[in-house]
Amino acid sequence: MLNSFSLFDSHLHIIDPRYPLVPNQGYLPPPFSCSHYLTRLSAYRLCGGAVVSGSFQGFDQRYLLDALRNLGPAFVGVTQLPASVSDSQLMDLDAAGVRAVRFNLKRGGSEEVRHLASMAARVFDVARWHVELYVDSAELPALAPTLCALPAVSIDHLGLSKAGFKPLLKLAEQGVKVKATGFGRVDFPVAAALKSLYAANPDSLMFGTDLPSTRAPRAYTDQDFCLVYDALGADAAEKVFSTNALQFYRPGQG
Repeated sequence: MLNSFSLFDSHLHIIDPRYPLVPNQGYLPPPFSCSHYLTRLSAYRLCGGAVVSGSFQGFDQRYLLDALRNLGPAFVGVTQLPASVSDSQLMDLDAAGVRAVRFNLKRGGSEEVRHLASMAARVFDVARWHVELYVDSAELPALAPTLCALPAVSIDHLGLSKAGFKPLLKLAEQGVKVKATGFGRVDFPVAAALKSLYAANPDSLMFGTDLPSTRAPRAYTDQDFCLVYDALGADAAEKVFSTNALQFYRPGQG
């Protein structure tokens, strides 16, 4: 099953202690290198992925640039940046393969949400980047007017909570991307959520491993991959495993 579909892993972390790591809520993750990642996914038909900056990596770009060099051009970066970032810095990061900026509302470590709308507009205008949110979906009703006005946005880990699933579903209907990631983090049945989101918008869902699953109550397992196929069937699974993410991160290649 694992090699039956191409996988663009829409959410993974590389943790390299050679570069700055900042304790977040007292937590520092163990190392997880590019070689660790590739070995873990050696049984998959991996066609690329998105390396996502975590709360513990702050605004450091060196680890991300090194990871993208090591993983190769099939991989892209999702970084955290201050609102003061210059256009030239954005273009340098774009040339290195970065394609999005992340707002971590759940853990912190990123720019404040008050800069979301202005930064989303600027990074899209300058480099055609999108924004990604790590947010409990219970907070989405207050954010929805802002999110619906953004050029392009995705939400991590199925929104995390049952309390905000209906607002998440409405955003998916309106074109917001949703990452089918972090199944061990959510408080609702994943298969039913996948079916509802796919029915709302077949182009929304993007699967990712969330490796190495830092702080997750349950780490990623290969069964999470199989669950998508079991819940959605082959044609839908292909979109969720690769097509949707390729069109989002590498337009024209989906």
